[in-house]
Amino acid sequence: QVQLAESGGGLVQAGVSLRLSCAFSGSTFSRHNMGWFRQAPGKEREFVAGISWGTRRTDYIDSEKGRFTISRDNGKNTAYLQMNNLKPEDTAVYYCAADSKSWGFDLRRLGSYEYWGQGTQVTVSS
Repeated sequence: QVQLAESGGGLVQAGVSLRLSCAFSGSTFSRHNMGWFRQAPGKEREFVAGISWGTRRTDYIDSEKGRFTISRDNGKNTAYLQMNNLKPEDTAVYYCAADSKSWGFDLRRLGSYEYWGQGTQVTVSS
């Protein structure tokens, strides 16, 4: 059974950087697509970034291109989300997700992912 554990969240001031980590266990990490989603209070969960297995194709929510970077370390079974120049509107619970499907995988679609972590809170103060 795949298990995902996010870490790295916290309370920070606007303008700083954070790196979130997602530790993967229970299967072959290198054969899973990984995604980061976030959910702000009163809002729906939304896609932030995704990275495929194999080609390591990446995709990002349009509004965060250039500020956020997703990466993966297959040797450490961990995915990362580097977030720079954080803004108060980035405040949310950040979730990582995983799925092993390959052809035509839609990194942006919430329903594409089978496995989810419990989330890590990121709070950005102005």
